[in-house]
Amino acid sequence: MAPSRAPIPPSGANGRGQGLTPEQLQSYRNDGYLIIPDALDASTTASLLQETKDMLSTFSVDDHPMTKFSAGEDNKPHVGDDYFLTSGDKVRFFFEENAFDPSTGELGKPKHRAINKIGHYLHELNPAYRDATITPSHADIARSLNFRDPRVLQSMIICKQPEIGGRVPPHQDSTFLYTNPPSATGFWIALEDATAENGCLSFAKGSHRRRPVKSRFVRKQGADGTEFVDVEGARFPQGFEVEDKAHEDEVYTLGEVKAGTLVLIHGNLLHKSEKNLSGRSRFIYTFHVIEGENEYDERNWLQPPEKGFSRLYQ
Repeated sequence: MAPSRAPIPPSGANGRGQGLTPEQLQSYRNDGYLIIPDALDASTTASLLQETKDMLSTFSVDDHPMTKFSAGEDNKPHVGDDYFLTSGDKVRFFFEENAFDPSTGELGKPKHRAINKIGHYLHELNPAYRDATITPSHADIARSLNFRDPRVLQSMIICKQPEIGGRVPPHQDSTFLYTNPPSATGFWIALEDATAENGCLSFAKGSHRRRPVKSRFVRKQGADGTEFVDVEGARFPQGFEVEDKAHEDEVYTLGEVKAGTLVLIHGNLLHKSEKNLSGRSRFIYTFHVIEGENEYDERNWLQPPEKGFSRLYQ
């Protein structure tokens, strides 16, 4: 079923210095996501977008392993090489699959138009993105969500390039950032307008209350690479109110947003995005927070840096 088109929410309480309003919190609990317009002012949004463009134009391809990022569509394996697996404390560049000429294997796009994402330690190594991540506003939101010790464990710029930006199939973030019990929450910030035409997010509203986290993305034991394995621990957050019914065919709602919008995404929520076949990019910045008090084991693909995951509460 095609996603229904949700109206863009009006500007209102944006969480800066005050956390979520009771109405926002109830909406997030009901739907599993919350759209907060104007969470980032226009100047900061423009500055981050320019920082991203500068990074894309200056990184070197001479010593790059040309690692492509796959979202696992059509039974293709997720990326799992060393360049990816050791990126947790670095800033690295991952190419779009369709950026390469299939007949030659060479890049078919300029490098600044060929990158799928940049990650995964921007929140520590890039001053502009650190200042946009570890903020009182985000800490207040985490308090509203009852985080005791929120830790930022990864950050990414997703480029969704014009004409070649790949589809991301329905997924749950806690599959890739599993804690026991699950606690992952995404902070997703639009650096450009995100529309149906350039691949905005779509959400299966309320699916976080009826969809357990059944699998997790881990490092292969005794071998290189990654794989999905069954979750042996908790599949819903602790004390979570769960619906008994499960929808085989989820209905997805489009989340078209303006630049500067923050979207909060529950780790159990099914969400996706379609290909960007338009002539406009869809750059976004996203970071994920987990509960630092919950178990995060050595099987997870992303392992903590030497100093541990970054504290959101300063």
